[in-house]
Amino acid sequence: MSPASEASDASDAFDVLIVGGGIIGLVTAWRAAQRGLVTAVVDPAPGGGAARVAAGMLAAVTELHYGEQTLLALNLASVRRYPAFAAELSEATGHDLGYRRCGTLAVALDSDDRAHLRELHAFQRQSGLESEWLSGRDCRRLEPMLAPGVRGGLRVDGDHQIDPRRLAAALLTACERAGVRFHRTTAERLTVARDRATGLVTADGTALAAGQVVLAAGSLSGRLAGVPEGVLPPVRPVKGQVLRLTMPPGQPPLLHRTVRAVVRGNPLYLVPRESGELVVGATSEELGWDTTVTAGGVYELLRDAHELVPGITELPLTETLAGLRPGSPDNAPLLGPTALDGLLLATGHFRNGVLLTPVTGNVMAHVLTTGELPEEARPFTPGRFGTTQAPVQAPAPAPTEQPA
Repeated sequence: MSPASEASDASDAFDVLIVGGGIIGLVTAWRAAQRGLVTAVVDPAPGGGAARVAAGMLAAVTELHYGEQTLLALNLASVRRYPAFAAELSEATGHDLGYRRCGTLAVALDSDDRAHLRELHAFQRQSGLESEWLSGRDCRRLEPMLAPGVRGGLRVDGDHQIDPRRLAAALLTACERAGVRFHRTTAERLTVARDRATGLVTADGTALAAGQVVLAAGSLSGRLAGVPEGVLPPVRPVKGQVLRLTMPPGQPPLLHRTVRAVVRGNPLYLVPRESGELVVGATSEELGWDTTVTAGGVYELLRDAHELVPGITELPLTETLAGLRPGSPDNAPLLGPTALDGLLLATGHFRNGVLLTPVTGNVMAHVLTTGELPEEARPFTPGRFGTTQAPVQAPAPAPTEQPA
């Protein structure tokens, strides 16, 4: 008999099948199971995905970009949920998530960057966000290891951080304890009958039936066979290279909070963990499915980080990774029902997947159980890109038999 969290019976039927075991798929599965839905996740390595590379900044304020005010509302809604969400997940699993309310300091290294930060500060204030302008001297008082040339900065105490790897591990444990079943294989094809999604066929030939299917496979979400062409989500992979360095034991931390800057036109962040790890990232490259770590990418990150915090080059370089963010045409997620009855999306989170984890879980569980998309998620329906959008309907009846 296989463990409770594994499934192998071809006759298994579920209320919800989720394609993708990254943090978005896992939080959707956990919340769905908590609502009483018989739920399974199909992924060859659940707990992996883009979260393994991400830095884990919960930075709704400093991530604000012009033209993304609608996304800001969703980001803020998720940030407000994070303290309770992290506490609930830690209590349910016993995992330390590395959640820290350390704040962010965004700094400028030259006069052009300073002018840009001033404009961003004004935009933040116009958007009702809290941030404080600091002189270069004040920035160095907060973070003494910053370069002497820092010209000014923005202090944002409302931006926090979490360790995405710990988050993914905790969500995996939470799913297992909630009774979520795992098929550790690849979803090969969506099955459709009478214009409705009815389940999946996996790479090992297993047929899985479900009342509803959620496509939450990150940048791979647009590649599932069997999904009608007009329904496939318009997501693309955006490569990001990230470095991890480590403070030697016994030495004080190089930084106390997340530090962000634009160096030579390249966005840069440094995220210090309580463990002594320092995450440096990230490149943004439109190179398709390439996940090669390149000498140029590593060099540019270290060069720019050294210009910002000169002492960084003394630290051991412990890891280099490249991951693929799921980008959408407007850099915002696709949430909820598609034009194909029974198929829903939870993908396209781009650079905000970790930040949007709590709100995505709640939104998807709500629509899966009630058929209604919450108000906060309605600007992010898949139909906004011009495909025919099916009306939100009541969820399909639950299977009459529980999977064995």
